[in-house]
Amino acid sequence: MITLIGKDLAKEGVEFVYLGPADECGDCKFKSTCVGNLEENRKYVITEVRDNEQKCPIHSENKVIPVEIERAEIDILTTSKNIFEGSTFTFNAPVCDENCELHDLCFPEGLIENDKCIVIKNQGKHKGECKKGFNLNKLTLAFVI
Repeated sequence: MITLIGKDLAKEGVEFVYLGPADECGDCKFKSTCVGNLEENRKYVITEVRDNEQKCPIHSENKVIPVEIERAEIDILTTSKNIFEGSTFTFNAPVCDENCELHDLCFPEGLIENDKCIVIKNQGKHKGECKKGFNLNKLTLAFVI
């Protein structure tokens, strides 16, 4: 998939979460190329940077560059058991109101409730302590469309 991104961010391996278009995007002639293929609240990774600059008033240096992107892999902590690499996994956020150092892995950006994913890597039991007492496993997931 191709999108446009600020010149200063256009580097292979850079990950970002698309939060929606800016107001200025509404009348832009590049809107369909830039934000038309992106889904809000999804995490993407840049896989290739192309050679071509376009003017854009909302990015630093007022320039964007076309890049190839794909959905990023996402690390999570889960209480689910019997998960192995290659298995499918439905993301369901835990019932937890703690705001601790594990929060970003239990509620990762880029995943939405009931997303279907494939387990890329099962990293086993998480060594950190959960304030709720949950036994957590760390997984790396890829989104399944």
